[in-house]
Amino acid sequence: MSTFSLQIITPEKIFFEGEVQRVIVRTTEGDVGILAKHEKYVAALPSGPVKITMPDGTERLAALSGGAVKVSPSMTAILANAVEWAEDIDVDWAKRSEQDALRRKENSKDQQELQYAEMKLKRALNRLRVSSMKD
Repeated sequence: MSTFSLQIITPEKIFFEGEVQRVIVRTTEGDVGILAKHEKYVAALPSGPVKITMPDGTERLAALSGGAVKVSPSMTAILANAVEWAEDIDVDWAKRSEQDALRRKENSKDQQELQYAEMKLKRALNRLRVSSMKD
């Protein structure tokens, strides 16, 4: 199977850079599979999983916390707010983060606090979901 270049970039660092066979990413419109020579495409990304098939056929799974994807026939770039490999997720910390977000949501005093709590909750739930997918 043909390969193409993939970059996953966060505000802090280049998270991943290399050749891949396939990327499956969740967009606001649904899951999209990207292969080599894919037509040009841009989409917003909510929190969700990213599945990468490496050149040797092995798969890597990551939890992405919002961003955008830009695809050209030879290169795909994912700009992410935050991302981490499924195997690196601290499940206990993610569960604590979920509980904290639920408390914040319950105790929010205005719309801004509520939106922040909901964002934290989505991120925690995504991390827990992606962590459970790795097995």
